[in-house]
Amino acid sequence: MQREELNRYLDGLLEISRYQDYCPNGLQVEGRDAIRRVVSGVTASFELVQAALAHGADAILVHHGYFWKGEDPCLTGTRRARIALLMANELNLFAYHLPLDAHAELGNNAQLGNRLGLTQTARFADQEIGFFGSLDAPMRLDVFAARVQQRLGREPLVIGDPAREVRNIAWCTGAAQGFFEAAIRLRADAYLSGEISEQQVHLARESGIAFIAAGHHATEKYGVQALGEHLSAQFGLEHRYIDIPNPV
Repeated sequence: MQREELNRYLDGLLEISRYQDYCPNGLQVEGRDAIRRVVSGVTASFELVQAALAHGADAILVHHGYFWKGEDPCLTGTRRARIALLMANELNLFAYHLPLDAHAELGNNAQLGNRLGLTQTARFADQEIGFFGSLDAPMRLDVFAARVQQRLGREPLVIGDPAREVRNIAWCTGAAQGFFEAAIRLRADAYLSGEISEQQVHLARESGIAFIAAGHHATEKYGVQALGEHLSAQFGLEHRYIDIPNPV
């Protein structure tokens, strides 16, 4: 399909105009017109760009792209190297940040909830990015943490009483530790995100609400995969997800 057709479709599907974000969403680097092979990944690192080129991709689809607010806008160093490699090979880069976190079916939060057996019942926090829901049945916190480790392939950091029973869970992927207080107000039994900061440790201990930090990368691998598979089913594009491991 044509680049502009894909761009319009993705912008509409993910409703990018709804969100105030820290970066531009959509086509960030323009490449060749015709797209038949798409590689998806979490972050548009130099390594991912190299892997996409080795796979013969026409476009890369990511959650973390370029041009973040507050960054030095000069195209020097690693930033120049990444963009130069894309442009020299006419490789398109599509990036969707908050719109991909929030999408009700294909988004990071929706896909993470599916993998952990969570039924979403409400949305919360800034721009309703966060999800709130429940497990089918209560379970001990350490049992739920073991499920997180098994299904995400990464041991989470858990702040809370391992024997405490949990059922109502609030979650938001990535660096959403700042939504913890909103989760407490919802009377969640536990809050799950990718990262945790120093102050949330004390807040979890004092509030009695568990905090599960399951990894920024580990919690945000599934939205781009679901979006890429959707494009494959919808338009017949060839899609491959390439994981560039990240311990954070």
